[in-house]
Amino acid sequence: MIKINLKNLLFINFVMIISFGCTTKNNQSSSQSIDKIKLITLDPGHFHSALVQKSMYENVDSVVHVYAPEGQELKSHLNLVDGYNSRPENPTLWQEKIYTGPDFLDKMLSEKAGNVVVIAGNNQRKTDYIAKSVEAGLHVLADKPMAIDLDGFNKLVQAFESAKKNNVLLYDIMTERYEINTMLQKEFAHLSAFGQLEKGSPENPSVTKVSVHHFYKNVSGKPLVRPTWFFDVKQQGEGITDITTHLVDLVQWECFPNQILDYKKDIEIVSARRWQTSINAEQFEKVTQKKEFPEFLKSDVKNGILSPYSNGEINYRLKGIHAKISVTWDFQAPEGTGDTHFSVMRGTKASVIIKQGKEQNFKPALYIEPRENTDLKLFEKALMADLKQIQKQYLGLELKKVANGWEVIIPDTYKVSHEDHFAQVTTKYLQFLKDGKLPEWEVPNMIAKYYTTTKAREIALGLK
Repeated sequence: MIKINLKNLLFINFVMIISFGCTTKNNQSSSQSIDKIKLITLDPGHFHSALVQKSMYENVDSVVHVYAPEGQELKSHLNLVDGYNSRPENPTLWQEKIYTGPDFLDKMLSEKAGNVVVIAGNNQRKTDYIAKSVEAGLHVLADKPMAIDLDGFNKLVQAFESAKKNNVLLYDIMTERYEINTMLQKEFAHLSAFGQLEKGSPENPSVTKVSVHHFYKNVSGKPLVRPTWFFDVKQQGEGITDITTHLVDLVQWECFPNQILDYKKDIEIVSARRWQTSINAEQFEKVTQKKEFPEFLKSDVKNGILSPYSNGEINYRLKGIHAKISVTWDFQAPEGTGDTHFSVMRGTKASVIIKQGKEQNFKPALYIEPRENTDLKLFEKALMADLKQIQKQYLGLELKKVANGWEVIIPDTYKVSHEDHFAQVTTKYLQFLKDGKLPEWEVPNMIAKYYTTTKAREIALGLK
């Protein structure tokens, strides 16, 4: 993990606010500006809820009210927060006020001890948590996915309508928008050397995004203990509606920045498929610390092997642009590696590509490759002009000539770990709360995103 100090994090947060600035007129949801943010954590079954608290924020109360059932999930959440409070460098100052009664949800809704609910946990319950929170007049910052099937999607649409009615902001945590290679891929894909985004085809998409994740990993320097329900697609959701949320979001955000998308008109699922990952009993115990598969997983266990549908692929058209996204879950990454991301955006003059393989030491790197039969002298001239334009915003950025084009050399200042992206998302959301509104495209595009994933699941299952 790349370490950054507080000064750099504040600088990068400032850059984020500038770089993602956009029109906010006629927004889909608005609220009165809040004088003081008071966080509520609801049923924190996923470590992402703790990562929101890895940093402190201006105008956010240090007291956080936690409503959750007793158990290992709550303990893991509190241990992570305690670790942030006790670390030697830039320790946080959170004070957790905990309620663990069986009526924890009703208690949260009646007490309203805060005004912003952070929800990251069991996805089977998440959409209902979101709906009830906004109905109670509470703002919501939710981990992805906010819906894991078509019924959940329909509930989510109603939740956004309720949020608008009650003047609260419902927003999901899209950390990948803050990964610097992705940010720069978006920038270069809208400048002259790239040309126009190709329409592509199902066989040769204009945009391709491939992500590989791992069940066993380290979080904040310690092995992650996952809850057993994480392996139940009825509770966690299938791979085609989980991590794909990030990839669909990036396709929308990179291809059509600041544009409102209509899920009823702009999206066509061409094909979708799902497949399983095999996990043996020893691996299951290693990541969950449970010696036996629980009863609710027994139907997915054959000959001692658990095989959840953790993987998914979607081939679809978005406003006429062909895109293909794919997510694969393996048990554990090879030594020295981790989760990986591959991404291509094809233009009429060049492609902008993120690679993260052995050649890149398994660290993401960005490349610009001109199309075949391109006049390289003219292309290089246009590319260098684009670089000067981008350098106005990203100081110190350079290009290095490589075999198939150019590699974008990015100063370390801009390289932030995945865990620290949560602070950037939260900072952005806090600014929305201060403004009292979201950008006008955010809500319809969140709806479009979850329509894409849940509709693809229906197709992969052969239901639609």
